[in-house]
Amino acid sequence: MNLPNKLTMSRIFMAFIIMIVLLFPFDAAGIEMPVIFVNEAMVINVKYLIAGVLFIIASLTDFVDGYIARKYNLVTDFGKLIDAIADKVLVNSVLIILCASGFIHPIIAVVVIVRDSIVNSIKMLAASKGEVVAAIKSGKWKTACLMVGITLTLFYNLPFELWNLKVSDFLLIIAAVLSIISGVQYYYLNRHIIFPTKDKK
Repeated sequence: MNLPNKLTMSRIFMAFIIMIVLLFPFDAAGIEMPVIFVNEAMVINVKYLIAGVLFIIASLTDFVDGYIARKYNLVTDFGKLIDAIADKVLVNSVLIILCASGFIHPIIAVVVIVRDSIVNSIKMLAASKGEVVAAIKSGKWKTACLMVGITLTLFYNLPFELWNLKVSDFLLIIAAVLSIISGVQYYYLNRHIIFPTKDKK
């Protein structure tokens, strides 16, 4: 369990903490979460701000663990596996919760999760045949847009909301579009793995 893997595991732990913060029934437990009023028109529940800060910290570990692993040659098969799992647990769980809470449109969550399921299946199929599916740029941009979009959503799209600029929604839409594009690219680049016999003819 080297340092990059420890950081990755911490991301999974923080993902569960974020889920608890967002889903725990504070009102039913008699705990009153403070709210902040902005411009007398926006009411902000502090639990989303707390979750937003934790999400930022967890997201940063996604970049740090990879950087350390590559720089110090600490890349392991376990690290690759757990890193992919940690990303999905963190991002997709928060995405589903925000969708259920009415913060984002369900189509965003559906597109992203379906795409991830297909791409992960391709990667597992490739691994079973001893091949490695490399990450592609569109997939990386999709992840970046998704993480920034989710972060802004947790922060009620502030400060952009003050000028009625829906930056969080825009980034999430871009992430959904990139999810489709990268999903198609993953399929095209690895179709020989999915249909080996067909490509040989």
